[in-house]
Amino acid sequence: STMRKRKTTDSPYSSTDLSEEKEELRLKQEVGLISGVSLIAGTMIGSGIFMSPEWVLHHMGSPASSLLIWAACGLLAMFGALSYAELGTIIKESGGEYIYILRTFGSFPAFLFAYTSVILVRPAGLAAICLSFAEYAVAPFYPGCSSPQVVIKCTAAACILLLAIINCLNVRLATSIMNIFTAAKLLALLVIVVGGLVLLAKGQTQSFLNAFQNTTAGIGAVGVAFYQGLWSYDGWNNLNYVTEELKNPEVTLPRAVMIAIPLVTCLYLLVNVSYLAAMTPSELLSSGAVAVTWGDKVLGSWAWLISLSVALSTFGSSNGTFFSGGRMCYVAAREGHMPDILSMAHVRRLTPSPALLFTSAVSLIMVISGSFNSIVNFFSFIAWLFYGMTISGLLYLKIKKPELPRSYKVPIIIPIIVLMVAVYLVLAPIIDQPQMEILYIVLFIFSGIILYFPLVRFKCHPRFLQRVTLHLQLFLEVAPTTRGAN
Repeated sequence: STMRKRKTTDSPYSSTDLSEEKEELRLKQEVGLISGVSLIAGTMIGSGIFMSPEWVLHHMGSPASSLLIWAACGLLAMFGALSYAELGTIIKESGGEYIYILRTFGSFPAFLFAYTSVILVRPAGLAAICLSFAEYAVAPFYPGCSSPQVVIKCTAAACILLLAIINCLNVRLATSIMNIFTAAKLLALLVIVVGGLVLLAKGQTQSFLNAFQNTTAGIGAVGVAFYQGLWSYDGWNNLNYVTEELKNPEVTLPRAVMIAIPLVTCLYLLVNVSYLAAMTPSELLSSGAVAVTWGDKVLGSWAWLISLSVALSTFGSSNGTFFSGGRMCYVAAREGHMPDILSMAHVRRLTPSPALLFTSAVSLIMVISGSFNSIVNFFSFIAWLFYGMTISGLLYLKIKKPELPRSYKVPIIIPIIVLMVAVYLVLAPIIDQPQMEILYIVLFIFSGIILYFPLVRFKCHPRFLQRVTLHLQLFLEVAPTTRGAN
């Protein structure tokens, strides 16, 4: 059938007879500690730190309160990632939130997450990052005027197609590109940090006088500011999507989290301080692209370096998003929640190429139809809805199944804090400023019910889908896979 039902013995808590699986196809364990840190930091440092600071400041009203939001977002990302690290050592399977929701709450909520994530959230996030990459990449060719939308969208589409080729060819090639681009973007952020420290040493501290003046205290405004800040930290959970491809996941997963997220948080705070040293709050708010305005003020004729750095940064981030997003689609198909063809891997290259190609196709549709600004808030709303569900699953396992083997334990207060913040982030914008778009998102999530019962629960599959799957399997040179032997 085009969608397979998982056997009950596939529970992560049962043993697996490896002798029967020696000849079966599975993804390779090729992601070590350095690649793990690069996957987290490289995905987190994307377009957000170059585009979100003005929006955080806009919603919070003062420089000091916006810096507090950036610090709080970093702390929240750290708490979330540490909670996920424990989940990753209990349930040693790829798929992130999807597999954790499936194993703790069952098939129906997991399907709704997979459906929403594969069709909307992941492709929308990838499209947003590629659109911001395109804006910065084509900007030098249109000095003094805004770039044509058609050129931006074509460049973003070309970026997605290039990522699809890289990720379908070789896992090691994809992780090597991730490592190189992570190093490049860290260097770019260090340039901004050092520039800011020089400005502060010269006495440019006017933005920090009366730094809390005009602070906004509204519950909804703080929630939306969190959304904008957390967009820049998105990717803290990416390593959980590729658990089966990690070398020694029990050690690598927590260690990579503890290195990557504090590093990114410190850099983000210092970069924001640098922006405020170079610009007054009003200048920052009127800037279309904060990093470029900073470059014009501080670097002069070398300002083009910033545009190049942002383009490199967003390309590296989109590669990380693509890498993990394809795995989410692949694991959902392997569990019987997506068409069977998406659960297969290339017989020689051992990459989940059908899932990657499907993610590319949906992302291309998003690029043609969407814009960067329209995606962020609603992306965050869905993300934190499911983060909250996943964290409540961890609390359930800690309280009800403390006997499960786990090589790493997070103090229970940390997931409780994350869950409380997730509830706040989901409810605050609805209570303070209800928008019709949020209703549309909720309706979209529950529209998955229409597909779940006939296709997954009752397995009503049209016969022609089996023939389509067979032809695609031959054309793409792919075969069914088994889970990794973690």
